[in-house]
Amino acid sequence: MEGKQQQSGVNERIGYLTRVESFSACHRLHNKSLSDEENKKIFGKCSNPHGHGHNYKVEVTVRGKIDHVTGMVMNLTDLKHYIEEAVMIPLDHKNLDKDVPYFENVVSTSENLAVYIWDRLLELLPPGLLYEIKIHETDKNIVIYRGE
Repeated sequence: MEGKQQQSGVNERIGYLTRVESFSACHRLHNKSLSDEENKKIFGKCSNPHGHGHNYKVEVTVRGKIDHVTGMVMNLTDLKHYIEEAVMIPLDHKNLDKDVPYFENVVSTSENLAVYIWDRLLELLPPGLLYEIKIHETDKNIVIYRGE
């Protein structure tokens, strides 16, 4: 017999559901504990005191059992709402370094942005569902974070 069996005899299937959203934000790559020269050496033009912006694309993936009644890993409308709360409201059209308290003492790299989004979503989503955050900073720069 194919697949794993639940006690009820219904096949248990695992699915991955991804929702994609886009937001715009600016930031400056700068570590306050380093000198301007050290920051320029590490971050180059991205340490410009006036900052720079990105049109980010974020992919949020949840993983779980496909419910045999609803046919869903989770309700997509709920996922959209959680992303609105965790990503769009706090980050869209914001200066990450000045408008998001988390980045006051954390360098606003895409890696740290992925961690921020992960932690925010972890507070909102049902336990055990969050699988992956993927951030496209540019067409060529992509970060993946899985809570590790």
